[in-house]
Amino acid sequence: MAAEAEGLEPETAAVEDAAGDATDAVDARLGAPPLLVGSRLSLDLYPRGCHRLLHLCAQQVRQLLEVEFLQLSGHEDPQLLQATLARLPWSLPRLRSLVLKGGQHRDALGACLRGSLATLPASLSGLAHLAHLDLSFNSLETLPACVPQLCGLDALLLSHNCLSELPEALGALAALTFLAATHNRLQTLPAALGSLSSLQRLDLSENLLDALPPEIGGLSSLAELNLASNRLQGLPASLAGLRSLRLLVLHSNLLASVPAGLARLPLLARLDLRDNQLRDVPPELLNAPFVRLQGNPLGGPSPGPHSPPGTPVVPEMPRLLLTSDLDSFAVTPLGCSVTLACGVRLQFPVGATATPVTIRYRLWLPEPRLVPLGPHDSLLSGVLELQPHGVAFQKDVGLWLLFVPPRARRCREVVVRTLSDNSWSDLETHLEEEAPKRLWARCQVPHFSWFLVVSRPVSDACLVPPEGTLLCSSGHPGVKVTFPPGATEEPRHARMQVVRVGSRELPALLGEPEAAASPLLYLSQSGPPSFLRPVTVQLPLPPGVTGLSLDRSHLHLLYRAPPAATWDDITAQVALELTHLYARFQVTHFSWYWLWYTTKTCVGGLARKAWERLRLHRVSLIALQRRRDPEQVLLQCLPRNKVDSTLRRLLERYRGPEPSDTVEMFEGEKFFAAFERGINVDADRPDCVEGRVCFVFYSHLKNLKEVFVTTTLDRRAQAVRGQVSFYRGEVPKEVPEEAEAARQKRGADAPWMATLPLKLPRLRGSKGPGQGAGLSLAPLNLGDAETGFLTQSNLLNVAGRLGPDWPAVALHLGLPYRELQRIRHEFRDDLDGQIRHMLFSWAERQAGQPGAVGLLVEALEQSDRRDVAEEVRAVLELGRRKYQEGIQRTSLAPGDLGPPGSSASRSPEPAQT
Repeated sequence: MAAEAEGLEPETAAVEDAAGDATDAVDARLGAPPLLVGSRLSLDLYPRGCHRLLHLCAQQVRQLLEVEFLQLSGHEDPQLLQATLARLPWSLPRLRSLVLKGGQHRDALGACLRGSLATLPASLSGLAHLAHLDLSFNSLETLPACVPQLCGLDALLLSHNCLSELPEALGALAALTFLAATHNRLQTLPAALGSLSSLQRLDLSENLLDALPPEIGGLSSLAELNLASNRLQGLPASLAGLRSLRLLVLHSNLLASVPAGLARLPLLARLDLRDNQLRDVPPELLNAPFVRLQGNPLGGPSPGPHSPPGTPVVPEMPRLLLTSDLDSFAVTPLGCSVTLACGVRLQFPVGATATPVTIRYRLWLPEPRLVPLGPHDSLLSGVLELQPHGVAFQKDVGLWLLFVPPRARRCREVVVRTLSDNSWSDLETHLEEEAPKRLWARCQVPHFSWFLVVSRPVSDACLVPPEGTLLCSSGHPGVKVTFPPGATEEPRHARMQVVRVGSRELPALLGEPEAAASPLLYLSQSGPPSFLRPVTVQLPLPPGVTGLSLDRSHLHLLYRAPPAATWDDITAQVALELTHLYARFQVTHFSWYWLWYTTKTCVGGLARKAWERLRLHRVSLIALQRRRDPEQVLLQCLPRNKVDSTLRRLLERYRGPEPSDTVEMFEGEKFFAAFERGINVDADRPDCVEGRVCFVFYSHLKNLKEVFVTTTLDRRAQAVRGQVSFYRGEVPKEVPEEAEAARQKRGADAPWMATLPLKLPRLRGSKGPGQGAGLSLAPLNLGDAETGFLTQSNLLNVAGRLGPDWPAVALHLGLPYRELQRIRHEFRDDLDGQIRHMLFSWAERQAGQPGAVGLLVEALEQSDRRDVAEEVRAVLELGRRKYQEGIQRTSLAPGDLGPPGSSASRSPEPAQT
């Protein structure tokens, strides 16, 4: 009855009842989370968010009437999502912001998934106060009919959907000031778009637009227009009537001409025409300082001057140069040449695709799941993901990856490794040197997936036919394998890798000056594990040993078969044939082989240690605290020879203890940093596991983290001394109390590696007359308690939400462009590091300055990140409310407390807990 009275269908009521029962069961097991925070209701990250909202509606929770901001995930069940949205006009009548984004989930390969939202219920038009609607990253093919009926709508976000057109009814949104429909399939625009006289920002980049309607010149309030990465071949003259326009982005199109009237726009501060087909530009624009023209064939001859009339002009291949705020680009059958902001180049030949395709890219931080390394491989680059996965191209696409030059190049090679059919394989790679320390790995790719650059021992391969063949090592001429006739019935591929062994490693390990070993040989093959006839392997004798002078009792042939980590002495099981320089033996299956010369009798365990020694990297660990904010700690793992230079570079910004003793780690090994003795790490970090910050060591890449530490002790009374300890595997229950004591008990395989001290100084309190200790805020906390402040944890959360939009936010915060370039260069392989460094360096300069929080909110809004700005406002409001309640509890203000500014002269005592 209640459901019918409110206009709901009976099946909707049934869904609601089921949702309530299910949510009751979930909350009974897990405990209901604090969903309502002031006027904000965030359910997008909670499992079964629609169930929870329907349950709150069924309980008629009074706080729902005050909710103004609602976030739901687009990955809910479509029927349940529709039923939930249909309740909003009655249950949340004051709703101002509705976010229904998808993209929070990923598939098994790590690609983002679109939400299931394909339409909206008609009843949603009853949200009279709705001003912000975000439908990004969903499956919309047409704009829901209820959206143009939301007359009070101020911002509409439709990016990352499947829209092919926008309706004429969109012109009814007279109050709309911001419209974003990027990464869709828009081919045309409605003429009614020109009637949106209040529209200030319009972003239609990454679509398939080939023309603009002349009515677009009626957008009298438009200040920013982004049409990048479309297929525009011309522009209407009416664009010269946009008198309020400040930013016009048209890069990566097919423009052959631009109206000269654009130069006369009075407020235009930037006109981006890069990577088009412009051969001639009006003089007014050619020399204007606000125009960007890179990537155009300026001054070049017109294509096909002698073509007969009526012959279609085929534009030449476009060249795209993507900035760091773009994560995708469009490829047409004409092909294109693309340079990504992360230092990657792509070449799509003409005819590579039959239809336009939108390519998305992302540079991942290395992790074991995405980095398959052999025992003697080294990682030289980040992990590049190109989407859509598995889409085959009609012609191979050229790929250039920038990588760090390997330290050792003798008998090693650089290859691009990719994932194909759930298995990793190496592509044929060519190296191109642009500068002594700037190298490119070039390869051809048939489809997109994950790509990375690795250094590996030189690999030699051959096809073994039934007639037999010979396989020789290109790096070690004395190493060869002879396949006799009849070794296999079907042709199979065989591969050989040879690892060099240092002449000083083995004698030092065994304590025997005469000990020596041959190169380490690895053999693999496709097909059955064994050969039909024995295969002859030739290895050079260890250095300093000849076939005429050696003692055969000291010669050992060692064999290692994965997955076992042991080395077996198989000298007695094979017939060793010795020459003056070589040893030959026959095998029936492949694995690792090693020839040793030593007086030791039990060689297997020593060989395992020597083999691991070849894979180890000697590094040091450092933990540095910011000079202005000791709670911000930089953790870094770096090669021992780079410690001094790194410390000199960081000395102006950081202070801290001496680096740790030498630590030896394998390539790709995971280790942890744990904070102890009164020091805790910020647990909101995604890479924090049970209070430990996780690292993965790669010898050629930066291994660093910036974290915020806290303490449960009273820093107003005393300074807090603690430590950060580095471990392999699990952190032991009993933590070493002192570094020296732990160093004495550490064995070769102990999980503990190093301990470095930290100190959080005593907080400074205000000691003015009539005041107590005061509210002691860390230097990076912005604002104050009366007007609301942002803590370090809040700032870290803001940094985690910015993503590729951070340069726009930085510019609106007043950071110079030169500083942005420096941050990009310093953290060129770490997007999160770029964002955090920008935000916290700005916050350091704003510490103690009035109005800093307002500047941040304004910069977020100007950068089209109203979602983050609204969250910041909600945090400030929550802080103000708690501050007022604290004043009332301590009887420092009357019950009818006025606005915060009315009590600015009072400084309350902190509540003692």
